[in-house]
Amino acid sequence: MYKTVKPATFTFPLPLLEELDNLAKELGKKKTAIMTEALEMYLDMNDLKTAESRLGDENIKADTFFKELGV
Repeated sequence: MYKTVKPATFTFPLPLLEELDNLAKELGKKKTAIMTEALEMYLDMNDLKTAESRLGDENIKADTFFKELGV
């Protein structure tokens, strides 16, 4: 998955941690793997929402947008 990792500490509500524990046991996955996948999905969804809102922004011209992308 990733070649480098860095430990991080987060605080979660107990019911959420209990659900995570149960899910990890059920799937046979590590909690870190589940949280990584969940965070990646959240970030992807946020990128999508940002892109959709920019599509509706009439101040952004298509030519400028594609030029910035190098297309």
